[in-house]
Amino acid sequence: MSSAAGSRAQLGTEKYPALTGVRALGASVVFFDHYSPWPDSHIIINVLAFFYVLSGFLITRIYYEQVQLQRAWLWKYFVNRFARIYPIYFLILSVVVLLGQHADPLTLVRNYTLTHALFHGTPLLIPPSWSLTVEECFYFLAPAFLLLARRRGLAWSFALACVLAAVALGISRRQFELLHTPMFVLTTTFFGHFVEFFAGVWLALMVLRLEKAAAVTRGRWRAAAGAAGVGLLILAMAFVYRRPQLDVYAILLINNVLIPAPIALLYLGLIRESTLVSRILSGRVAGLMGRGSYSFYLLHVPIIGYVSTRIPGVMSVRPLYVVATFVGTWLVAVALFVLYEEPLNRLIRGRSRSKDRAVGMSGTLFRPGPEPARCAPAVPSQRLRRMIIK
Repeated sequence: MSSAAGSRAQLGTEKYPALTGVRALGASVVFFDHYSPWPDSHIIINVLAFFYVLSGFLITRIYYEQVQLQRAWLWKYFVNRFARIYPIYFLILSVVVLLGQHADPLTLVRNYTLTHALFHGTPLLIPPSWSLTVEECFYFLAPAFLLLARRRGLAWSFALACVLAAVALGISRRQFELLHTPMFVLTTTFFGHFVEFFAGVWLALMVLRLEKAAAVTRGRWRAAAGAAGVGLLILAMAFVYRRPQLDVYAILLINNVLIPAPIALLYLGLIRESTLVSRILSGRVAGLMGRGSYSFYLLHVPIIGYVSTRIPGVMSVRPLYVVATFVGTWLVAVALFVLYEEPLNRLIRGRSRSKDRAVGMSGTLFRPGPEPARCAPAVPSQRLRRMIIK
């Protein structure tokens, strides 16, 4: 991309630029999990945990000190979330609908309203978009969580999330289409992933305290310790996968409960420490890719399915097609961000007189994403997730 494009994307204005690079790296890992150069190989790591922690951090860091349960403030907050998430999702979903000629009204309503991943058996027209439903549930509940944390403490907010999860599990025992079963709740909904978001909430409150106290961070052990913790849990996952009978609950414990802690420590290191890794992730290329990572996340499966895998002879030179698809998808994603996603986001916010300062990654995770954040399933193995959901 040209320097002009980078300027239009306002690169270099992020308060935590290394976290923008994390989004680019995470989205790339998701791509290679879904389209590996080697057939039937998968990455045994819960990539979405990185994005969910990031979302919890960014939403808290942006809104914690200003959150209000007042109509004007909530309007601004939800317009911001809508402007960041929905326009590019609507565009890509509409293209997929036209290409696939999907006509079932209920399927269309659930996909267009981002409620599809709350209902068991609903086709996901963009497969990775199930995680957007998880993100949207967090965005919807975040004002209550943040206000309770500010007034009563983080423990009270976490307790509320636990109560909501218990209610969701109770509903799931009725085996309605909504929430369906306890395993569906734990693998596919916010109520099974709230610990990951709250690890990000804790991180944001820690960073706020350090910044207000103007505390000097000594040593460079945090990022290294966090990465080591993540590595140990990946090894534990590999051990579990070698068992003849997969222990689903052990996998859920590692992915949804244990791994968020070292991820938060890793992010604390990237935020507070100057290391080679943090400088690379803070670079302009990583920054531009990070800002385009939401588009990349939504685009990569449709491009793989409708373009790359339909080229004659693709299987005979699969690694070449995988790399070409990877590069091509990134180019399209960054172009969409610069020419469509970001301009429309600014237009919607301007029309509603709703402006908030970019923090880390323009306000979300993966934005999904994202945060980052941003279809890497709650249970890392595609085969295991299909076994659980079916």
